[in-house]
Amino acid sequence: MKKILFLTMMAVFSAGSIFAQKSALKEAKRALGRDDLNEARTVIEQASTHKETATDPETWKIMGDIGNKAFDLQRTNAMLGKTTNDKVMYDGLMESYHPYLKADSLAELPDDKGKVKNKVRKDITGILRANHPFYINGGVYYNEKGDYKKAADFFQVYWDIPTLPMFQNEKAAFVLDSTFQTIKYYAIITAIQSEDHKRALAMLERAAKEPFIENSAYKESDIYELMASEYLQLGDSARFVEVLHKGAGQFPSSNYFIPNLVNVFIREGNTAKALEYLDQAIQNNPANTCDLNSVKGALLAEQGKYDAAEAEYNKALAQDPNCERALEAIAVNYILQAQELKEKTAMMSDRQQQMVNDKKTVELYQKSLPSLEKYTELLKARQAPKQDLESALLKLRNVYYNLSSMGVDKSKELEAVEKELNL
Repeated sequence: MKKILFLTMMAVFSAGSIFAQKSALKEAKRALGRDDLNEARTVIEQASTHKETATDPETWKIMGDIGNKAFDLQRTNAMLGKTTNDKVMYDGLMESYHPYLKADSLAELPDDKGKVKNKVRKDITGILRANHPFYINGGVYYNEKGDYKKAADFFQVYWDIPTLPMFQNEKAAFVLDSTFQTIKYYAIITAIQSEDHKRALAMLERAAKEPFIENSAYKESDIYELMASEYLQLGDSARFVEVLHKGAGQFPSSNYFIPNLVNVFIREGNTAKALEYLDQAIQNNPANTCDLNSVKGALLAEQGKYDAAEAEYNKALAQDPNCERALEAIAVNYILQAQELKEKTAMMSDRQQQMVNDKKTVELYQKSLPSLEKYTELLKARQAPKQDLESALLKLRNVYYNLSSMGVDKSKELEAVEKELNL
């Protein structure tokens, strides 16, 4: 008898607990109905942590409704020309989102009979569909405030909503146009600005897998450029190079992937591969011979192929006579040959051959001067950094000194350069 009485009392207490929590949901709804959002939040927060209502879709639906009400109240003020609190408005918008998702996911769970009776989905999809464009506004608001993490949150929700399971049978509910594609970019950029590189990379990987829609904000190749840059930020050189290869294959005309691959090959000492990709880069971007042909010439010069290097420098100068990189490089190309020949001559005992070599050495030094002098003047004209100008003057000093010591009087020029260098 006592056992039966105990079980009966347990059942009564349990039913009373459930009743109390269901009553809390009703109270939260009543508070929401009279726009007492603080009271509604207090009540629903308690319900969301109680075991009897924490898994009830209605609990989370009400929580989402509270955030949506905060948003709606401020938006109504804006529509009526009244003073609005934008922070409250957009925070309310975000406050509604995740509870709505949880409410829908809980409502999708089958009941004891294995049936799914989602009573909240219709309302939630209608609200999210209507609120979808305003997540852009929220992102812009927080971006202007300099809170890039929150801006990224809003832009990402705008990106996420059309892909939610609740909309899988409503593909026509959203217009996925150039604006949609642009907001993806804003989500990525604000994540980068917030220095959350792992999040930015996840977004970039996702964007790369999704269909690209042409827009005025960025090109498809920009996704891969940013991805490469983010891997570099994280110090993942292997993935950086992997993305460069992928980008070079998909966007061969880009001026980012191949030149960066060339730099990688140069650092690795893989000159043959660097030259191969340089040829591709030159073909893709013939307008940039100043840089590209100059780099190719430098690689050839490192291999001792001075004539081939000179040809590359001349190609660059043919397009741009003021190409500083080529002017300096072709001068150095002659200087290196002159120094090598001078050192070789010093080891000879054949006087006649020494004279032949000396003549050739002088010619090489003299060949370097027009380019080197022009390069120096260009640096002065644009007020180049001090170290760049000093480096050019030291090269000039070297040439003037060697020519003077070999019978070509450059004493005045040498004196003037040494004065500029304070020597």
